[in-house]
Amino acid sequence: MTTDAPTRPAAEQTPKTATTAPKHPNLGLGRLYLRRFLRNRLAVVGVAIFALLVLFGAFGDRFTSYAYTDADFTALTRPPSSLHPFGTNQGGNDIYACAVHGLRRSLMIAVSVSVLTIVLAAVIGAGAAYVGGRVERVTLAVIHFLLIVPSFLILALVSHRLAGDWRALIIVLTAFGWMSTARVIWSVSTSLRERDYVKAAEFMGVGPLRIILRHIIPNLGSLLIVNLTLGVVATVLGETALSFLGFGVQTPDVSLGTMLADGANSVTSAPWLFAFPAGLVVLLTVSMTFIGDGLRDALDPTSVTGSAGGRR
Repeated sequence: MTTDAPTRPAAEQTPKTATTAPKHPNLGLGRLYLRRFLRNRLAVVGVAIFALLVLFGAFGDRFTSYAYTDADFTALTRPPSSLHPFGTNQGGNDIYACAVHGLRRSLMIAVSVSVLTIVLAAVIGAGAAYVGGRVERVTLAVIHFLLIVPSFLILALVSHRLAGDWRALIIVLTAFGWMSTARVIWSVSTSLRERDYVKAAEFMGVGPLRIILRHIIPNLGSLLIVNLTLGVVATVLGETALSFLGFGVQTPDVSLGTMLADGANSVTSAPWLFAFPAGLVVLLTVSMTFIGDGLRDALDPTSVTGSAGGRR
């Protein structure tokens, strides 16, 4: 005969383990990306360097009494001194003032071309992927044709014809710089056009242009941001190369490329003419590369920066 075990009173029953509330509240998507980005120390260093370069280009001319067009004929090709911190060139122009203006000009060209290129590539690539059919085939044919054309030679010839106007240079660099990005965007957009939210928008009668602008392109945000950042680096190098060869910005205007071209012939006799603009180009490209890598890792959910330990 079995006896039932006595039932414990309710007060004596073992309490269930309570679920503890999370220590941190749920982060928004933007704060989560920022948190991952800040874990990348090189990316933070890149932001700091880029911010200093922007401040130097924007306000650096306030710390000199010379303009980049002023000539000091009593100090021709002089090394750095208290009067001319970066020295002077063959025409007596202050290298510090030229570096400030050249960095400002190169930044204006690089940022403008990168933004315009991303916008053009996003609209064309996503539009071709969504519309499909003959429009898609013709667009891809044009992109592939332009990709095999020696664009650098065309850029050099067109830029030379336009007499080195930096505004025209922006248009030329944009016209020949969107194809590879558009090809990548098209490839990603071919999968986005099959998503449920796109089909739902079509069922509700939303127009194709609005679907492209409101439902496809916003979902390419991480790809666009990374390409925008790295596009600044590519544009700086392209503009510098064109100006170095004499096909970019022309005198009396100044860019980092024209300064490198002027200093290349006197690296041994007057190294400061080449060293200072070269240092600015290196700092600019390195900072944007660090920022681009940090953004790519922060926006990638599989990145190690999203883990608890982060990148050291």
